[in-house]
Amino acid sequence: MDNVRPDALGDVLVLGLGHTGQAVARYLLHLADDPATAARVGSVTVVGGAKSSDGPAARALRAAGAAVTVGEDSVEGSYDLCVASPGISEFSDLFAAGRAASGAVVGEPELVWRESPERWIAITGTNGKTTTTSLATALLTGAGIDAVSVGNIGTNLADALDAGRPAGRWYVTELSSFQLATTERLHPRVACLLNVTPDHLEWHRTFDGYVAAKERVFANLDPSDLAVLVVDDPVCARVADGLEARGLTVCRVSVEGVPDAPCRAYLDGDTLTVDLPDGTHRLADFSAMALEGPHNAANALVASACALFAGAPDDAVTAGLVAFGPLEHRIEPVRTVDGVRYVNDSKATNTDAAVTAVGAFAPGTVVCLVGGHDKGGDLADFCRAMGGACRAVVAYGEARARMGGALEEAGVPVTYAPHMAEALEAARALVRPGDVVLLSPACSSFDEFSGYEERGRAFKDLVRALVPEGGRR
Repeated sequence: MDNVRPDALGDVLVLGLGHTGQAVARYLLHLADDPATAARVGSVTVVGGAKSSDGPAARALRAAGAAVTVGEDSVEGSYDLCVASPGISEFSDLFAAGRAASGAVVGEPELVWRESPERWIAITGTNGKTTTTSLATALLTGAGIDAVSVGNIGTNLADALDAGRPAGRWYVTELSSFQLATTERLHPRVACLLNVTPDHLEWHRTFDGYVAAKERVFANLDPSDLAVLVVDDPVCARVADGLEARGLTVCRVSVEGVPDAPCRAYLDGDTLTVDLPDGTHRLADFSAMALEGPHNAANALVASACALFAGAPDDAVTAGLVAFGPLEHRIEPVRTVDGVRYVNDSKATNTDAAVTAVGAFAPGTVVCLVGGHDKGGDLADFCRAMGGACRAVVAYGEARARMGGALEEAGVPVTYAPHMAEALEAARALVRPGDVVLLSPACSSFDEFSGYEERGRAFKDLVRALVPEGGRR
């Protein structure tokens, strides 16, 4: 792949003053300060938007040489390039103002790929992105291949590039639909789509718009690259058909059967198996992994396909699969108390994620804690799935009335609680040995917590308080 880094970026407008906006601005300012690259950047202007304020971040960027405007969505001047933060919808007033004032609009992944386009693995989907990204990175590093997890997973791409990218390093990139919506030439060597269910419709306006953003991860692939899709998901199966029609190399992943395709990943009995153009790779048994649930078997197959394509040998991939443990807030075991397992799945901020989580356990053994800030989506499929999987549900928080009412109408036993702490107490009264108390809220956390991370850690603290450290219950 040719190095497509532009000789000059010109006058650059950055939209947003959050983590991404700050990282992009810092990277550009460092280019401007370096005599070897100073000619590439004419100026850096940051517009934080109507909800931004003149705090430490704005002052730091001004001190470094950026022009910073806060508290408004208007844009003054004209720019060669606009870099929009992912939280700014393409339908927003700020995005429209930036587009009108600029020659082109891209997001952070597009900018960083243009700056450093080699060895990218891109992973997207509604659920499972972080687990798959982390696992793919662990498989590569365990094989002695330099790789880092970047993007939506927490390490901004601009910060990673600013810190220096050694020759040969792979970027294993978790990409959200927000980030993909502003890509044009992004061209990873491996692009993965795990699943697509309705989410973030307030940003994309329609489900079709959301799907189109996800599909952009494949837009520039050629037959020498690898597209990996979990075809148990109907949207992914349709997208896979279209990619094959383009003549691309498509690895079809399934945990429900063996795909009828030359390039595929599947369970041969319990054995994770990947057929690539270079042959068949029989890896670890899924039961030997610490991860649980069919969705994690699919995640493991996707991560394995990525690592094998990038050059990891079978024995290293097998060892890495067995060594990998659950991530925080993602079906994370907390403690067993009186024969009952307590599991933290606070990352489940939508109904599909919660349905997937309860499916990781034996039907009828789960008491699930659901609730928080209500996203307002349709609950019919959620209620049907929860009824078949859960013995009972405890609905709490802002969403408890709507979610609990819908579940009761579907015949699911529901107990109500005002907050998560009371919900845990209510769940304890419902369980028996062998059961699972699962925090999988199907909602965002903003009615009670700053984010799913704080919610999950609060849950773990509450569970650990049930038994003193070192206790044997």
